[in-house]
Amino acid sequence: MQVSVDIEALNQQIFQDSAFVDEIDQQSSKVIVGQKYMLQRLLLGLLADGHVLLEGLPGLAKTLSIKTLASVIDARFQRIQFTPDLLPADIIGTMIYNPNKNEFDVRKGPIFSNFILADEINRAPAKVQSALLEAMQERQVTIGTETFKLKEPFLVLATQNPIEQEGTYPLPEAQVDRFMLKVVVDYPTKAEEKQIIRRTVSGETTQTIAPVIKPETILKAREVVKKIYMDEKIENYILDIVFASRNPEEYKLSKLKPLISYGGSPRASINLALASRAYAFLNRRGYVIPDDVRNVCKDVMRHRIGVTYEAEAENISQEDIIKEILDTVEVP
Repeated sequence: MQVSVDIEALNQQIFQDSAFVDEIDQQSSKVIVGQKYMLQRLLLGLLADGHVLLEGLPGLAKTLSIKTLASVIDARFQRIQFTPDLLPADIIGTMIYNPNKNEFDVRKGPIFSNFILADEINRAPAKVQSALLEAMQERQVTIGTETFKLKEPFLVLATQNPIEQEGTYPLPEAQVDRFMLKVVVDYPTKAEEKQIIRRTVSGETTQTIAPVIKPETILKAREVVKKIYMDEKIENYILDIVFASRNPEEYKLSKLKPLISYGGSPRASINLALASRAYAFLNRRGYVIPDDVRNVCKDVMRHRIGVTYEAEAENISQEDIIKEILDTVEVP
């Protein structure tokens, strides 16, 4: 009985604390047509304190969406274009000699912002990727002998182009695993694209965005997300999904065994729980339901499952495997 009372109180608190989500949507729609799914996933990452990897063709408003979200939240935004000649110092900063003081001063790099857009992350060599990913994981940067904490909220949104793989440095699995979500961005619908044409031709795309919240609101919302109730049955459901990707034969999925080279890591379980809570928050709920887990599952799991050559030969993707797991694992 106590639990139901707590949940009711939590529902009321979340209904009040999540009001800013509608304001963000309203402001964002002034500039961005469609792409509601991508914007929702960016918010999920922000609320669950996890980084997001966006994969999509050029011209799908990935950069614009991230920049708009930063403007609405009144947060510092930095875009870093990853190129083969980029150095780690170009991201984190370096020591510059000051002849007036006869000593070295720290010059901070673009990483010292709230929102970092790592554009085409797979175009930079491994040293640069690892410098960024270390900052993502540790939330701190060392320049010379000094260590600097990064400002919160700190969110890395990396993009990669699924075509033109020539001259790229694909992210190793261990580094990709550090991203909470991998979101595949699709084309807009015909009606949305017509609206995009009309807005661009008439010059409506230059509308100014008004900040509706401060970064502190996001930090407060994160604390509320942590309080969202998750029943043990939901926890077991999350574990079953992840373990089915590792040992499919134990879940009556023997046919997937030759198609999976490796399953989800413990980060998959952790991030599935965090993202489900954040999704419940976006839906103004103080508790997690199985549909929350199912909704975020593909974005959390698609970059954490390896497919074999046999799967590639049969044109079976990670999404197909996840769908099979969700269709088979018992829902509480």
